[in-house]
Amino acid sequence: MRVLVTGAGGFIGSHLTEELVKKGYSVKALAYYNSLGSAEWLDHLPKNVREKIDIIWGDIRDLSFICRAMEGCEGVFHLAALIGIPYSYVNPESYIDTNVKGTMNILEAARNLGIKKIIHTSTSEVYGSALFVPITEEHPLQGQSPYSASKIGADQMAYAYASSFDLPVVTMRPFNTFGPRQSLRAVIPTVITQLLRGDGLLKIGAIEPTRDFSHVSDTVAGFIAAFESDNPDIIGQTINLGSNFEISIGDMIELVGKTIGKTPNYEMQGERIRPENSEVQRLYCDNTKAKEMLGWTPSYAGLDGFERALADTIQWFSKSENLNLYSTDRYVV
Repeated sequence: MRVLVTGAGGFIGSHLTEELVKKGYSVKALAYYNSLGSAEWLDHLPKNVREKIDIIWGDIRDLSFICRAMEGCEGVFHLAALIGIPYSYVNPESYIDTNVKGTMNILEAARNLGIKKIIHTSTSEVYGSALFVPITEEHPLQGQSPYSASKIGADQMAYAYASSFDLPVVTMRPFNTFGPRQSLRAVIPTVITQLLRGDGLLKIGAIEPTRDFSHVSDTVAGFIAAFESDNPDIIGQTINLGSNFEISIGDMIELVGKTIGKTPNYEMQGERIRPENSEVQRLYCDNTKAKEMLGWTPSYAGLDGFERALADTIQWFSKSENLNLYSTDRYVV
């Protein structure tokens, strides 16, 4: 089966693309156009995987391009988005253009071409600070940042196309995914790289919020399970993907320090702290729906699973050829 993956060069997208190739899919991978011809993380995949990927460069904001890119495909995994929360405070309009209008382009092209199934990527950030835990898919949506508001808009567009045009779209809502290749816009690689390179002094933001961290392999497995599912009831649905385990940022830092063998100390930086009412204080996933509708369960569940996932991630970052790809001397917005 031939599928299109948007955002294929990103963190989750590259892992998804790699796994789809290993499973025998014919993959057309959309990377954001740049003059260097870089396909981001796709350039770092093993040669025997990369040579099987049809990489194309473009922009999801260009509907005519998206229609051409989607031709000949039976399915679409839509991951392309602006994801940096701090930058959404700086340029919120770009998040509307990319995340909302870009998603509408994907849906419109899929509708016109008769795509068999679309997997649309959401985020747990749309829930805002938990009003109840664990968080089910029925939890109210709260746009506490321009980023989360734009993703709410994208999710609602996916739901609208499913409802209005019977478009076969499923919205997958991963909680805080982490693992090899993640950028320093995320807290776990920020902590790992600083501890590996420094003396234990961390430049960090808020440590009180809690998160439900999921290893990237579990997120990828959930996406593929939804795509391969023959359960008609999942069409038009939103499905959480999370480990069903909650831990504070501070406790996560202690676990990373323990695994690496360094005692972390904190230096709080104002630029790394969100506006008070914009900070999401608590995220804790209820993954019952994914288990019941997809037969999916996380391989890295609970504290034990989180510790194993951290160890895997730290091992990858500890290799010099990987660590040298990251700069820890400045804050990445």
